[in-house]
Amino acid sequence: MEYVKLLGFVLILLVWIRWAYHRRRVHLDRLSLLPPGPTPWPVVGNIFQLGFVKVPHKSFAQLALVHGPNIMTLWLGSMCTVVISSSEAAREMFKNHDVVLAGRKVYECMKGDFGDELGSMITAQYGTNWRLLRRLSTTEFFLNSRLDATSSIRTRCIDQLVHSIEDACGTSIDVGRFFFLMAFNLIGNLMFSKDLLDPKSKKGAEFFYHTGKVMEYAGKPNVADFMPFLKGLDPQGIRKNMQNHIRQAFNIAGGFVKERMETSVADKKSTKDYLDVLLEYRGDGVEAPSVFSSTSINIIVFEMFTAGTDTTTSTLEWAMAELLRNPHTYKKLQSELRNVVSLDEKLEEKHIDNLPYLKAVIKETLRLHPPLPFLVPHKAMQSCMMLGYNIPKETQVLVNVWAIGRDPKTWENASDFKPDRFLDHNKIHVDYKGQNFEFIPFGSGRRMCPAIPLASRVLPLALGTLLHKFDWVLCDKLKATDLDMSEKMGITLRKAVPLKAIPIPKP
Repeated sequence: MEYVKLLGFVLILLVWIRWAYHRRRVHLDRLSLLPPGPTPWPVVGNIFQLGFVKVPHKSFAQLALVHGPNIMTLWLGSMCTVVISSSEAAREMFKNHDVVLAGRKVYECMKGDFGDELGSMITAQYGTNWRLLRRLSTTEFFLNSRLDATSSIRTRCIDQLVHSIEDACGTSIDVGRFFFLMAFNLIGNLMFSKDLLDPKSKKGAEFFYHTGKVMEYAGKPNVADFMPFLKGLDPQGIRKNMQNHIRQAFNIAGGFVKERMETSVADKKSTKDYLDVLLEYRGDGVEAPSVFSSTSINIIVFEMFTAGTDTTTSTLEWAMAELLRNPHTYKKLQSELRNVVSLDEKLEEKHIDNLPYLKAVIKETLRLHPPLPFLVPHKAMQSCMMLGYNIPKETQVLVNVWAIGRDPKTWENASDFKPDRFLDHNKIHVDYKGQNFEFIPFGSGRRMCPAIPLASRVLPLALGTLLHKFDWVLCDKLKATDLDMSEKMGITLRKAVPLKAIPIPKP
């Protein structure tokens, strides 16, 4: 009897050893099929091989030249990361593997205290909740007919920007801050039909502060993302601090929602804002909720502000910096603006289609300075084979649109600011709507930014207005060639040194 038990145990042990060996071999085979990349070090992976460059997209681009110009594997601690660095690989990803790579890599600081609460389109995994929010964005928030109906809001916010700059004429100003205030009030009006940064709005100023702090913490590298055993410790305090500011912002946003719900019918507006859409939403309650909870609304509101302000600000600040650094381009654009719109007129959205060089300047800015150099990180929801390589489930996928936009195989004099390239017959039809894979600053496929219709109106109108209304010179007699164009990473790609310039009223 004992012999039979021993024999049974030995057989079970042999089966387990064979199963474990097979799983190990499968794991090693899958790793051997990963895209090429530098050999990782124990525990830290390739982190120290990225060098000491403050902006990772440059380090990744330099490593890609050696290890994988199309697709490359990096280990950030224990996090397996596949980097897409060419338009060919981006086309393959978004055309043939869009669904399986439509997951979202969620970093520690983004993991809030709300579980799977519906609300975040940025961090939601691809599925029912995400589809609901995406549909709401495309059919309600950023539908062309709704944007047409809100043109007066954009005009008013840019008029306020002009008035603020007029008050500062002749003095050096932080250009990016003025753009940020304009963008923040624009989202405030679209969301709540009010200026949140009105001098009388104490809550608006507090909301502005807390959203700014969240963007600051979201842009900091967090060691807990790369070494899972540190997650519970939160050694840098990033998650704790970020979640504290999010809670404060949610409390303020909740007050705005409560205030709206208490508004009498007689006081309601003729045109619905985004908050009205959320409060009036009624789903079927089967795959979608019948109504949005207050927490879900807070999440959506907060995300609108964080996604809509920093990206707009960074693009406009980079555009102004590039123009001041390239006087010939600056004069050419200003000449186009003042030829199409007389100095006595005001630049309006209806003029934009007659300003091809202005649109080319916006495109060239987005090519050289995409707001999110890696887009928002994707995640493989299942394993897949791409370009002959295995992309394991849970792998983080980064699309280096900064490197793609500066690829010398695609772009002549790729590092130079030359808006004229977008007027050339080979590039005139290239746009940023996700189908030209050499130029995808807003992404492509299912997870492409849904706010492109709004951005395509705000960016040229804001930039064009400031160049039409004012002349601009660099402060402290700084030469154009000496303008600091170094970068820093936050939630978006910003200038390391804020642009300071002096506005001069038009003659």
